[in-house]
Amino acid sequence: MAQLLVRHAKAGKRKDWEGDDLLRPLDDRGWSQAEGLVETLSSYPVTRLVSSGATRCVQTLEPVAQALGLEIEPRRELEEGATREQTLALMAELGDGAVLSTHGDILESLFGDEGQKGSTRVVELRDGVPVVLEYLPPPG
Repeated sequence: MAQLLVRHAKAGKRKDWEGDDLLRPLDDRGWSQAEGLVETLSSYPVTRLVSSGATRCVQTLEPVAQALGLEIEPRRELEEGATREQTLALMAELGDGAVLSTHGDILESLFGDEGQKGSTRVVELRDGVPVVLEYLPPPG
């Protein structure tokens, strides 16, 4: 088994949001993507849901949390600006079956590209290096 790294779903444009960017919520398209994750992730044995504390990251996992009866655990190692080393240490700590909701900059530091909003990477750590086993496009 592996871990599932999700780039948060669509949340509108950063420049159009007034106020703390950590509070920027999903837009209508983002909620549709978040709801679609329930089916996308249904074939994986999910044991934990872990997220950046940003509203859009937490909201991306809310439908999955409801469907599976799991709590969403906020972790700073998934927030914008966290280092590659911090994120990799968290991944090693969590082990298999974890779903991690995070930001484009974190994914770029791990894989060299952000991926699409709402997309999921099935990842395995091999000797501390994240290896993408499969890329799942955004639902819907």
